Amino acid sequence: MNAKRILLASHGTTGARAADQAALELCREPGAALFHLTVVPDLWLGMMGDDWLNNAATRDTYCKHIESQLNQDIDAHRESLEPQLAARGASYHAEVTIGSPTECLLQYAATVNPDLIVLGSRRPRGVPGLQSRIKVDRLLDRLPASVLVIPYPPLHS
Repeated sequence: MNAKRILLASHGTTGARAADQAALELCREPGAALFHLTVVPDLWLGMMGDDWLNNAATRDTYCKHIESQLNQDIDAHRESLEPQLAARGASYHAEVTIGSPTECLLQYAATVNPDLIVLGSRRPRGVPGLQSRIKVDRLLDRLPASVLVIPYPPLHS
């Protein structure tokens, strides 16, 4: 595959890490560029924990903690990818946004005009964690490039 401009939609989960590795392998062409999009789903905006947080100061502290943890996770993910791309001679561009994963991906793809878009597949049933909110069927008709969906890594028994 001769894609020089690769858009990776990844947020650091197990399935997304499989997509990370595939995107890294594709960045072998001289002048390759990886555009890494991390979307913080807008469902986090309403995460207040009001059932146990009983005053404004506690809610503010809780919100700052959640925001800090998300930022640390996103930074660690970015910092793990960046040196691997530099070693391949590829450029790395990271974008973090909050919103609907499907709409954010469509908007970013329109901005960076990729040759290829790499996504991880949905988490298998029974595996703990948040399920992807990306609506792949809605994307396929509207994205400006081919889409490569990487299978979820095999589960170990």
